[in-house]
Amino acid sequence: MVRDRAELGAFLRDRRDRLTPAQAGIDPFPGARRVPGLRRDELAVLAGLSPDYYGRIEQGRQANVSRDVLDALARALRLDGVERAHLLDLADPAAHAPAATGDAPQRPDPGLLRLMTTVDHVPALLLGHRGDVLARNALLQAVLGAPLEPGSSFPRFLFLDPIARERIVNWSVFASASVGALRREVGRRPHDRRLVALIDELRVADDDVARWWDDHGVRDYASVAKRIHHPAAGDLSFEIEIVAAPHEPDQRLVVYTVEPDSPTARLLPLLASWDENVSAARS
Repeated sequence: MVRDRAELGAFLRDRRDRLTPAQAGIDPFPGARRVPGLRRDELAVLAGLSPDYYGRIEQGRQANVSRDVLDALARALRLDGVERAHLLDLADPAAHAPAATGDAPQRPDPGLLRLMTTVDHVPALLLGHRGDVLARNALLQAVLGAPLEPGSSFPRFLFLDPIARERIVNWSVFASASVGALRREVGRRPHDRRLVALIDELRVADDDVARWWDDHGVRDYASVAKRIHHPAAGDLSFEIEIVAAPHEPDQRLVVYTVEPDSPTARLLPLLASWDENVSAARS
């Protein structure tokens, strides 16, 4: 079974294991149960499929799966919009041509760079599709305590740099969501060798990544809260907003927004001036 079909089967098994007959709105089929969630034959009936046909899909022995069948499985498994899109990606890996995932470095989108300059009063960074840092402002470095120079990897910082866990108070919430976003990304780009290698590296290096990856959770990049404990400024609260340009969907401007006149909003100008003074002293 090729890797793509293995991922499809693993995702389907995990989702049906999490859905009980009661949650699916059916009475359990008679016979001994070896799984906490739906049995294969129960899911097959819910989706209007024969158990044999569904078994071939889950085992990776069904070469082609129609959109109607995938939609039926998504409904039966109660998948949300992101999970459904991920299922479609896993079922059609040929749609993601290897030529579309070349190793040429991404260039920051000029429009997103201008927007980052416009919001320079709050932390912001521009990320490529593997989480590579394409640009960031000075406040981002001051808040997170890491240089995050262009060309560095934000996922490597998040999982391999101890300062990430020290500063991000709700690190586990934010980090687990990031693992779900990486799974969504590799579903879109199964042929991206650098992305796959990054995920493999993180799974080996960090037990949390390995555990969350095995949960098969999937998320799209979306707004999320981030709580920072800064050694000088104290506690900071941000809502993370993601901006993507329609013509450059592989780049995301990540903006750390704050409530006007909030304690964090009042601290940021001081934090910026402290960082400037430290930088001047070092030079």
